[in-house]
Amino acid sequence: MGNEATTSIVWFRKGLRIHDNPALSEALIDAKNFGGGDESKKVLPLFILDPWFCNEKSVGANRMNFLLQSLTNLNENLGSLLSIENVNDANNCLTVVQGKPKDVLPNVIKKFNVSSIYFEKEQVEPFGKQRDEEIIEMCKKLNVDVNTYASHTLYDQEFLLSKASAKGIPPSTMGAFQKVLANVGEPPSPVPEPPKNSLRVIANAGDALSKEFKYANGIPTLEDLGYKAKSLSFKGGKGGETEGLRRMRGALCRGGDGYKYVQEFAKPQSSPCQLFAKEKGSGKALNPFEMAKKASSSSSPKEESLLWPSTTALSPHLKFGTVSVRQFYFELQDILKNELKGKHTNPPTSLMGQILWREFYYVNACGTPNYDKMVGNRICKQIKWKHDPENLAKWENAQTGFPWIDAAMTQLKEEGGMHHLARHAVACFLTRGDLFISWEEGARVFDRDLVDADWALNNGNWMWLSASSFFYQYFRVYGPHSFAKKYDKEGAYVKHFLPVLKDMPSKYVYEPWTAPLEVQKKAGCIVGVDYPKPMVDHAIASKQCMAWMNEAYAAGKEKKSGGEEKSNKKAKTK
Repeated sequence: MGNEATTSIVWFRKGLRIHDNPALSEALIDAKNFGGGDESKKVLPLFILDPWFCNEKSVGANRMNFLLQSLTNLNENLGSLLSIENVNDANNCLTVVQGKPKDVLPNVIKKFNVSSIYFEKEQVEPFGKQRDEEIIEMCKKLNVDVNTYASHTLYDQEFLLSKASAKGIPPSTMGAFQKVLANVGEPPSPVPEPPKNSLRVIANAGDALSKEFKYANGIPTLEDLGYKAKSLSFKGGKGGETEGLRRMRGALCRGGDGYKYVQEFAKPQSSPCQLFAKEKGSGKALNPFEMAKKASSSSSPKEESLLWPSTTALSPHLKFGTVSVRQFYFELQDILKNELKGKHTNPPTSLMGQILWREFYYVNACGTPNYDKMVGNRICKQIKWKHDPENLAKWENAQTGFPWIDAAMTQLKEEGGMHHLARHAVACFLTRGDLFISWEEGARVFDRDLVDADWALNNGNWMWLSASSFFYQYFRVYGPHSFAKKYDKEGAYVKHFLPVLKDMPSKYVYEPWTAPLEVQKKAGCIVGVDYPKPMVDHAIASKQCMAWMNEAYAAGKEKKSGGEEKSNKKAKTK
């Protein structure tokens, strides 16, 4: 194309940030080297809203809102990189359009004389991998140079697989995974943030696309996308790179306690029920994310936060790529080596361990066909789960009759979040604990409603919690009423999310069906009228589930001798 000015597309998908974004950085370097000055390439930052995802049946309102906030912040941060000539385009750096990538990109390529495209490649999700293959093939036909990067994880997952085994089989345990990491060394360092005045954009690019595509003139709202949510309740804070980096650095250095949070971080031990205990002296209920934020600037975070040491509230930011996991890793590593000098908790239960668990699930997702299914999934136990749409609907819609389970599922629907122990409890109840319904159904609900739903982690955790893979102690059951009593005898969490039980005496709040009728009347909650009766008898249901799990494990043991299965275990209820 000679010295004719051309365009490069930076196609944003998950990496919604300007720090440690190799696709963006390389596109800007290439544009600068093309000719310089007025002859340099212009860059079109582009995000495509696939209509398949833009509805409440596929993606919950809280999660979609987090994405839109992240896109708004990305547009702002791209504006900080603009060249002087584009100073008036600060509000329109990012072009957002709705459509299928295979329809949008050919149009954009032809309209703006595009010579190259840069994007973060998809390595695990089948939908994304197929999409990328189609786009790469299309670009070849259009003579467009394709540049892809692995920056959503610490390592290129295909590289890790090649180092894990000659056959590309991922490690099945964290111990084996850590040995692989020890052999490959440190992950690639984050790339520097692009300098100021490095971005030359196409003025009014959205206007040129507005006739063919929706929302090209700005970032749409939830209402624009057809969402009917009246209110949003996600407590994890705003989406976007600016907020994500603030939270990351707050977690790495907790105010007056310096690096105490990093030093003492252990496997999260906080209670989902504690989150709605009353703040001392105020009578006001606490929520996890606000208290975590408060603790980040407190000299006494253990007194301030019920989550210590428990959570960073970074999972949504890592899911959308508003925070680079490599940036997180290296800043944390610097603290561990140079500030704490070995005096800290260690993986897999440390803060670094949480990063490694994410990578572990990603490498398994990358190297396991049908990772989101039971059938055809070589690492997944083949269990004869029940097909029970009626009971599935009761679980999904918080109508199980077990207040602890229903409160957690209500929180999921209303807020788009749920404490890790609550996730354990509802997953166990649905699968091996009570209902014996496939983990695939639970993963589908979480994938829709959780703001931080990550395909690799979501499916991996569901396989773990259903004892289908990674974890084989299927006889350890989270009791749907006894488990929560350990943490919150007053039932504050239940009463918060299930107001129908707010006046039920604490003695009966987890098992309201055991309350005398007069007590139920006084509390304004008649079980079977105002609140459902328990859908199963837990003692009986858990024993039956255990028998079915024994059968499945025994069948698996016949096919593979010397396996990890141990049958005839007695149920242990937490």
